[in-house]
Amino acid sequence: MQAWRVHRNGEPSEVMRLEETDRPTPGDGQVLIEVLAANINFPDALLCRGQYQVRPPLPFTPGVEICGRTADGRRVLATPALPNGGFAEHVVADEAALLPAPSALDDAEAAALHIGYQTGWFGLHRRAHLQAGETLLVHAAAGGVGSAAVQLGKAAGATVIGVVGGPEKAKAAHGLGCDLVIDRRTEDIVAAVKEFTAGRGADVVYDPVGGDAYAKSVKCIAFEGRVVVVGFASGVIPTPALNHALVKNYSVLGLHWGLYNTKDPAAVRACHDELARLAAEGAIKPLISERVTMDGAAGAVQRVADGVSTGRIVVLPTGAAR
Repeated sequence: MQAWRVHRNGEPSEVMRLEETDRPTPGDGQVLIEVLAANINFPDALLCRGQYQVRPPLPFTPGVEICGRTADGRRVLATPALPNGGFAEHVVADEAALLPAPSALDDAEAAALHIGYQTGWFGLHRRAHLQAGETLLVHAAAGGVGSAAVQLGKAAGATVIGVVGGPEKAKAAHGLGCDLVIDRRTEDIVAAVKEFTAGRGADVVYDPVGGDAYAKSVKCIAFEGRVVVVGFASGVIPTPALNHALVKNYSVLGLHWGLYNTKDPAAVRACHDELARLAAEGAIKPLISERVTMDGAAGAVQRVADGVSTGRIVVLPTGAAR
């Protein structure tokens, strides 16, 4: 089969190579899956660079989430078992962790529903307990993770402020339903949030960026606000000033969604059921900006790594309809 493999760490466009390799062999409790679509995530770039918290042995295939078909014909969502990731024609995954692909979404959309939307749902509801009528501030609102949070926030009845970088991403954020879009390149985030909320600030902040985004967030957080720390796409891990959290009476909440797979897998399945319901109702729908065939995967991962992509880029099998 064909698979993209990484033999040394570095930038995705430089180290990913499309090769012929053997199909992976399922172990105990695993199943072989034909890949119908593989969604690109920022961790795929970190895997290539050797900067992810999991460092599979070289050579490995990146690709942390897919929509695929099992031998018995089930259309499923899966997180492939590394080092044999999803940018391949076949993967193996744990049978117990497979989730049914929502019929309301096509293969590319379904592949993008899993990690980003699960992260958003757990962050907004399980950790921050977002309520209808509250104001939600989402950083990188036009990106893969941020766009999911915007849609989930609107579905929950929140007023959503999206922060983006550039006019094209601002247009995408408006299309997602943001009530206010702030271009961080040309506007003052803190002043804009305070003006929009009549001085109150944001009740919940969803931050997959870190660095300056976090610093600006705590300057416009509301009384008893909650900052959900999802990741550090900026490359800068902030150091919270706990005296500031005490004085302003806000909470800083960490979210590592992957822990729920081992600590509370029933919650993951319940979340998926809720996401499938929202998808069937049309309340959420992954924003797919590009559908690339297998030979374009390395360049697409590089675009995600460089932060120039909007929404999700999904890799489809060679010959698949775009």
